[in-house]
Amino acid sequence: MEYLLVVGGLLLLLLGGDLLVKSSVALAVRLKVSTLVIGLTVVSFATSAPELLVSVEAALQGLPEIALGNVIGSNIANIGLILGATALFFKMPVPEVSFRKDWVILSSFSILMVFCLANGVLSFWEGVLFVVLLAGYNYIKIKASRKENKLLEAIDDIEKVITEKMPWWKIIVLLVAGGIALRFGAKFLIDGAVPIAQSFGISERVISLSLISIGTSVPELAASLVAAFKKENDISLGNILGSNIFNILAVLGFTAILKPIPVADISTLYFDGTWMLGFTFVLFPMAIFFKRGEISRAEGAVLLFAYAIYIGLLFL
Repeated sequence: MEYLLVVGGLLLLLLGGDLLVKSSVALAVRLKVSTLVIGLTVVSFATSAPELLVSVEAALQGLPEIALGNVIGSNIANIGLILGATALFFKMPVPEVSFRKDWVILSSFSILMVFCLANGVLSFWEGVLFVVLLAGYNYIKIKASRKENKLLEAIDDIEKVITEKMPWWKIIVLLVAGGIALRFGAKFLIDGAVPIAQSFGISERVISLSLISIGTSVPELAASLVAAFKKENDISLGNILGSNIFNILAVLGFTAILKPIPVADISTLYFDGTWMLGFTFVLFPMAIFFKRGEISRAEGAVLLFAYAIYIGLLFL
């Protein structure tokens, strides 16, 4: 029964995320929000909604290790698994200027996250700080992109939604359906994953850093592979960096506001946090120095291998 709950939860999270993206974009178009704002805010929020719902559900159920492990595990999986797999199959040129800025921002927020958790808890006010930083980050990105006159299209359906406005009743139905799917998907995933972990003697931390984090990162994997296939490298790499930033600021921020997130074991935080920082920091030399302006297939293979080592160490 637990395995059915896990599979059903993952499918509902994937379905809910897709419905939320489509309906949110359609709503933004109806409200005459620019495509740029849609790409930077609405879509990034919708694609990371599974992580947010799972972490909030876990916190409310008194499972802080899952809430925290989901974010750290997703950030590791986004770089090691998703970026590694994408680079392995597709050449990934790196837009150096935008990459440098986003990498510095992601690295800074990652260090801030570990620092805030070092005292054993992510408090209400630290959650507020994260949300304020998220709002400021989005404002700066939107303002900078407008100056560069760039229009972002992060999903295939945006053009269709713009040219063929979705009726209001359909937008409302999809929004409600997406929210319900995410809500129950998060609940089913946690209700199934925790007993499975306990039956095998695996801690909640390990199951959240592996199975749950990979499951909630499926939308990012699909988006990155599709973008790379269409040679939209800005979107593919930007999706991963942006998702990691959103996971730290929004997922942990909103979760801590609802319920402070305690750290069960500081030593495990340092272990997982070090791996997360390591994957983040290694991106810069890979993208800029080793093969200038490109993440190669060989580097993608290295990322995948490193991710496999991390997962192996988790279970050992």
